[in-house]
Amino acid sequence: MIFQGRTRDLDLLSGQYRAVVEGSGATRGRAVIMTGRRRVGKSRLAQEFCERSNSPYLVFQATRGRNPQAERADFVTTLAESPLPGAELVAGLQVQDWNQALRSLALAVPQDRPSVVVIDEVPWLVEQDTEFEGALQTVWDRQLSAKPVLLLLVGSDLSVMQALQSYGRPFFGRAAKMVVDPLNLADVRTVTSLDAATAVDAYLITGGFPEIVQSWRPGTSRTEFLQASLANPLSPLLVAGELVLSGEFPAAGHSRAVLESIGSGERTFSAIAAQAGGANALPSGTLSPLLTTLQEKRILAVDVPLSTKPDSKNKRYRITDPYLRFWLAFLRRGVPFAERGRADLALQLIERSWTAWRGRAVEPLVRESLLRLLPDSGWSEAEVVGGWWNRQNNPEIDLVGADRAPVAAKVHFVGSVKWLANRPFDRHDYDALVRDVLAVTGATPDTPLVAVSRAGVTPGLPLAAHWGPDDLVDAWQRR
Repeated sequence: MIFQGRTRDLDLLSGQYRAVVEGSGATRGRAVIMTGRRRVGKSRLAQEFCERSNSPYLVFQATRGRNPQAERADFVTTLAESPLPGAELVAGLQVQDWNQALRSLALAVPQDRPSVVVIDEVPWLVEQDTEFEGALQTVWDRQLSAKPVLLLLVGSDLSVMQALQSYGRPFFGRAAKMVVDPLNLADVRTVTSLDAATAVDAYLITGGFPEIVQSWRPGTSRTEFLQASLANPLSPLLVAGELVLSGEFPAAGHSRAVLESIGSGERTFSAIAAQAGGANALPSGTLSPLLTTLQEKRILAVDVPLSTKPDSKNKRYRITDPYLRFWLAFLRRGVPFAERGRADLALQLIERSWTAWRGRAVEPLVRESLLRLLPDSGWSEAEVVGGWWNRQNNPEIDLVGADRAPVAAKVHFVGSVKWLANRPFDRHDYDALVRDVLAVTGATPDTPLVAVSRAGVTPGLPLAAHWGPDDLVDAWQRR
């Protein structure tokens, strides 16, 4: 499969590798902790970088639940079969602990030329053997860091990977941190060869997950892609969601129920508690830590109204990943239809709610895109883009540009998102925005008004600025 996108990620790794080559760091070797959601393409990225580096390298992937002794033996075997110049020195070596295993790595890594070492699924090694972290720190400090090696520590469990870098842990302060995100909107458009508006649809459906994006045949419409994917029960679109969820959240756990509740459209604490609890609402003491954990894992995001008035109690929860949001909203119920050969019913399920779902799902993408565009659009002081709502969601303002969050000192603009295929942002939408703007504390009658629309803007409206699909894609192009 052709490797596409990831230019920024490859550049970041190349910068770290260049520091190894030039010996410009505090130590000759450099370590990078690479983390990101499961199936986001971390392993593929690491492999691609190794191959492009034109240097000897080792890639070792741990196995979950494996016996520690068997894991160490496999590590040494993989090391002995690698292209590292000293690999033959460790052939047949028997190791008793991770200290010995990692010292054998230091023996195989060359002293006179740069090399790359990738240890994948680090959280599973930590889970298997509590000695691993301490051994890694000892061997790094005494041997590996003195050699021209780039060490990539890769893992999907964000809480474990973050803990590796926390104060008091053995490897604290020894590695740079790199988060691998899904492909961005511009990358999705490049891979799919779609127009900007359809590329936004593709991003909201695939979430930028590489294996799903690459299953989208270039130039294929949204409906055609869905028809083809739903007709194949083994398609990446259908399979990846369940794999992600089952890998992190057992079906019987409360976390899974909470995610399904939010994915179905519930956003408030009380509504999530009521739906996730079934017959009886989940108690606050159960739900609150679950929501906190899901936020720490970057699976959930929590939004609060943005204005010059504090409102931390009026929270709204959402699924961070667009694909998982799409899967929970539609495919969780659609997969059984697809498995029975009724892709048509699964597609009908999506089409019934697609326009309304897309209208809300696009809002986080719009806000992230505007943050990238604003410095070049005359809004350099607007460093945060959020929304505003009251407890009744009446009114609900899609866009609030401000100088800071969660409580702004100044509101720079207020705006609306209208993401309809055939209707532009018109006079009716503008009048509604004018009527509602003063509900936002900190806004005045002179606050600039803006709009983002899929189908353009009616000429003559006194908007301070407006953006469309091409602008959103452009926001993610390299600058």
